[in-house]
Amino acid sequence: MPDVPVPPDPADALAAVAALRRLADHLEDAAVEQAMRTGWGWPRVAEALGVTRQAVYKKHARRLIAAGVELRRREG
Repeated sequence: MPDVPVPPDPADALAAVAALRRLADHLEDAAVEQAMRTGWGWPRVAEALGVTRQAVYKKHARRLIAAGVELRRREG
């Protein structure tokens, strides 16, 4: 892994980590929703994220259903 500049103050460094995690979570939510709206199924999304189908379903299904996204059961 390349050297990453770390702020000298641990509080600043940890705040940056927390902010990046929030940003990554929001980006993942948006990307998964976009993929599902364009017809991707759970296995394809899971493979792209490097996780299991069950993990991606558990994390995103409820939110996607609430957003009105039609979820595919099987890829065709």
